[in-house]
Amino acid sequence: MESDRLRSLSLHESEAPPGGPDNPQCSRKGCRADAAWRIRWNNPRIHTPQHRKSWLACPDHREDLEKFLRAQGFWKNTVPLGHDGPTGEDRP
Repeated sequence: MESDRLRSLSLHESEAPPGGPDNPQCSRKGCRADAAWRIRWNNPRIHTPQHRKSWLACPDHREDLEKFLRAQGFWKNTVPLGHDGPTGEDRP
């Protein structure tokens, strides 16, 4: 069940055109809106404490993506897109 939820919130699948550095898109499955936020997270079972992964979010999906990551204990912080936030390894 958890993997189904994660898949529904996961990064773009092949049917969605990939966002590029000039037009980053929301990471919510099926959303093609321009991203405005970088949601930074890590899975402490597999990542070092400094490691950060990122999901990008449009204003409409920021809360849902954060809520999912918080429920898993993965959320670290959310920063406006283009702002690096706290130091740490950041890999989308």
